[in-house]
Amino acid sequence: MLPLSDWPAEQRRRITGVFTDIDDTLTTCGTIAPEALQALADLKAAGLAVVPITGRHIGWCLPLMDGVHATPWPADAMVAENGALALVPGPGTGRQDTAEFSGKHHRPITRLYQQDAARRAMLQARMEEVAARVLAEVPGALRARDAGGRETDLAFDYNEHTRLRPEAVQQILAILQAAGMYTTVSSIHVHGCFDDFNKWRGACWIVRELHGRDLTQELESWVFVGDSGNDQPMFQHFTHSVGVANIRHFEAQLTRTPRYITPSERGAGFAEVARALLDFR
Repeated sequence: MLPLSDWPAEQRRRITGVFTDIDDTLTTCGTIAPEALQALADLKAAGLAVVPITGRHIGWCLPLMDGVHATPWPADAMVAENGALALVPGPGTGRQDTAEFSGKHHRPITRLYQQDAARRAMLQARMEEVAARVLAEVPGALRARDAGGRETDLAFDYNEHTRLRPEAVQQILAILQAAGMYTTVSSIHVHGCFDDFNKWRGACWIVRELHGRDLTQELESWVFVGDSGNDQPMFQHFTHSVGVANIRHFEAQLTRTPRYITPSERGAGFAEVARALLDFR
């Protein structure tokens, strides 16, 4: 990984869109760093597309986009559950499910899914069976705190509200994989899904949904910022990728790393990426 300062100015000047992880890239302990939130707003104000993409569940993401508790995040969309679904500001078209909320800063939010409703319901029943096995067989295993609904994958907490030993994490992964699930590990959760969703596929999907374009044909215009294992598909495919400095904690476990790394960790590191882009605008 090269220092962020090595990112050539002529390449930064061509960037028109930013994908970013959320946990430990924008946030600390689940709360967005003020400098990171300002960086998102500054990027949007400068005309760049901004798309957070996360393993967090849809219920966790909805208040951030809807603004029930605070100002809505300045984003074109938020992709949740490792790419399986997305939240987009604006009313639905009849094809998608639309979230209906009221709050101080209410705005309509449309939910977009890669799975149809029948498949989601069928797979949710299968996931409950697998979850019961994990909880019965892995000492200390806890499901992620998913009040508000996780619709397309399972998530187990290993590094947010509890701490699991590495061998317990591996045991969870083995159970999920034996059940035929695809697995990823973020900085806080172990994930399993019966469909092969990941952040890269989610990024390609949301660019088609929003703009009718092929992300693979315009990678010179996008950058991804992340910090952990479930960001590896993005590090692999993006021409321009940056890790915030706390990625060093996971470096030994990664087979794909970002091209650049920021001086600072978490939200402060993301703000450094934003400044590197906004220097030319």
